[in-house]
Amino acid sequence: MGLANSKVRQKTKRIRNSLFVLLGLFCVLLIILGIRTYNIYQTELPSFEQLHNIEPSIKTKIYDRNGTLLKEFYTENRLITPYKDFPPHLVQALLASEDREFYDHWGINVRRIGVVAFNNIIQWRIAAGASTITQQLSRMIFLNRKQTLERKIKEALTAIKLERSYSKNEILEMYLNQYYFGKGAYGVAAAAHVFFSKTVPELNVNDCAIIIGLLKGPNINSPIRRPDKALLARNRVLFSLFQYGGLTREVYDSLKAEPLEVSPPVEKVGHAPYFTETIRQYIMKNYGEDALYSGGLKVYTSLDLDLQLDAEKAMHKKIDSLRARISRKYTTEDKTYSIIVPDTVDEYGDPVRMIRPVQGAFISLDNSNGDVLAMVGGRSFKETKFNRSIQSLLQPGSCFKPFVYTACIDNGFTTTEIIDDNPIVLDIPGSKQWRPHNFDNKFKGPITMREGLQYSRNLIAIRLILRIKPEQAIFYARSLGLTTPLEPVPSLALGSAQVRLIEMVSAFSVFPNQGIHVPYRMVHKIVNRYGQVLEDNRAVKKEEVLSAQTAFIMTSMMQSVVTGGTGRGTRRRGFTRPAGGKTGTSNNFCDNWFIGYTPQITTGCWVGFDQKISL
Repeated sequence: MGLANSKVRQKTKRIRNSLFVLLGLFCVLLIILGIRTYNIYQTELPSFEQLHNIEPSIKTKIYDRNGTLLKEFYTENRLITPYKDFPPHLVQALLASEDREFYDHWGINVRRIGVVAFNNIIQWRIAAGASTITQQLSRMIFLNRKQTLERKIKEALTAIKLERSYSKNEILEMYLNQYYFGKGAYGVAAAAHVFFSKTVPELNVNDCAIIIGLLKGPNINSPIRRPDKALLARNRVLFSLFQYGGLTREVYDSLKAEPLEVSPPVEKVGHAPYFTETIRQYIMKNYGEDALYSGGLKVYTSLDLDLQLDAEKAMHKKIDSLRARISRKYTTEDKTYSIIVPDTVDEYGDPVRMIRPVQGAFISLDNSNGDVLAMVGGRSFKETKFNRSIQSLLQPGSCFKPFVYTACIDNGFTTTEIIDDNPIVLDIPGSKQWRPHNFDNKFKGPITMREGLQYSRNLIAIRLILRIKPEQAIFYARSLGLTTPLEPVPSLALGSAQVRLIEMVSAFSVFPNQGIHVPYRMVHKIVNRYGQVLEDNRAVKKEEVLSAQTAFIMTSMMQSVVTGGTGRGTRRRGFTRPAGGKTGTSNNFCDNWFIGYTPQITTGCWVGFDQKISL
C-alpha cells in the first residue's frame, strides 16, 4: 500500500514539474512575444509623422483655358471624396458588412478576435476574419497581405496608432478613398464613376451595396466581368444592412428583387493628345514622376478646345486628301514613296511595303498673350507620338523671306523701291556657281519690293539679302524669336535653314502686335492637391523687338500676299477678316507652309513627308 502511494506521489510530482516547465516555457514565450511586440511598436511601425501625413495617390488633371478637362495622368485612378459627401447608406453598408462595432473599439476588436478564433478552431478552417476597418486600412497603407503572425501583430499595432491619430470618421474617409475596387478604380469616387457614371453623393442604396460587395473580391464580384457574382454579393450586403438596422424588411425585399444595374462611362482617350503630351513632359521635367502621376496636380493651360477641334478637323481633312492623292499616283513598287513596315499580326510574318504617310503640323497663338490655342503634331497620335509642331526641324522656304524684308524696311528701304527680278549667278566658294530661279521659272524685270513679297519672287529676296548682308537677316530673325542655327549664306533668303513651326508662328505674331514680341506659353497655372499655387504664368511678358512703323509696313505688305499674291487662296475660300500671311515651299515641294495672322491670332501649318521627299 505504501509502495502504491509512493508511486502516485512520484507521478504527481512529475506532472507538477512538467506543468511548471510548460508554464515556464509559456512565460518565456510570452516575454519574448512581448519584447518583440514592443520592439515592433517602437521601431518597425509607421511613425506618428507618417500617420499624420498620409497622402493617397491622386491623378493629375489637365484643363484648357476655359476649364474643360483635357486629360488625366495617373498610376491609380483616384479622386478624394470627403466624409461629408458620403451617402449615409454607403457608410452603413460598410459598417454592416465589415465592422459593426467600429465606433466601439480602439483599433482592434478583442471580443470578436476571441469569437472568430473559437469558431475557426471548431470548424478547423478559417471561416471568418477578425480584422477591423482600421486594421484593413493599416494593411492597405503600410503593410502587405502575407499571412504571418508578425504581419498580424504589426497590423494590429498600426491600427492602434491610427486610432490615436485620427477620428473614426477620418478613418472611414481614408478607407473608402484608399480601397481598390477593380477596373483601375482606386477609391469610392473612381468606383462610382467606373461602374455607374455617377459622383459619390449620387449613389443609391443598391449602388452602395454593389461597391461594398467588391471589398470581398474586386475581380470576383465585379459587376462588369461577373454580374452573377456581383448580384449575390450585393444581396449579401443588403441583408447585412437589414440586420444592422439600416433597412426595413419591406425596403430590403424590394431592393433585393431589383436587377443588377451598372452604367460604365464611354471610354475617352482625352483631347489634344500632342498638346497634353507636351504638358506631361513639362510636368515630368519640372516636378518629377511622383507629382505627375500621384500628386493630384491641377494644370490650367492655354489651349482652347473648340479651336483645337476645328484645327484637327481641318488638318485631318487635308492630310487624308493628300494621302489619297499620293496613293493614287504611286504604288508600293516605288521605292521613294513606299516604306517597309513589320508584319502587325505576329513576329514571324514577312515585312510589307506601304505608301509613305503624309504628315502635317499646326500651331495657333493668341497674339495678345502668347497662348498656344491649338496644336496638331501629326495625323494621328496613335500612329506616331512625334510632335512635328515643336520637335521637327523644317525648311521654311519662302516663309523666311519676311525676315529679310523686315531687315530691309527697318534699315530705310521702302515698299516702292525697285528691285530687278532677272537672272543672277553667284560664285559659291568651294562649290559650283549657283543660279537661283523663281518658282515659275519666269522673270518680271524691275518690280517693287511689295510686289516681290506679294508674288514671292526668289531673285528679289536674294538681291535684298545681298544688299543688307545675311548676318543682318539673321539678327532680325533672332530678335523675333528663332533659335535654331542659321548660316549666313545667300540661300538663307529662300529658307534653306531649318526652323521649328512654333518659333516661326511666334515670330510672325510680332507683326500684328506692332513690333511687340510675346513669348508663347502653354501653362497658365499649376495647383497642388491642397490648392497651393506651384506655378503662375498668367502675367504676360512683352518685349519690343521691332519698331511699330516697321511692323505696320510689313503687315501691309503681307496683306498684299493674302489679297492678291501667293496666299490669295484664303480669300477664294471665303475668308474675309483683315489678315496677312506668307506661303512657303522648300526645294521640290518637300516642305509646304502657310503662316497667317489676323489682329487677334497667328497660325501656321505645315504638310509634307517626314523625309525630304517631294509632295
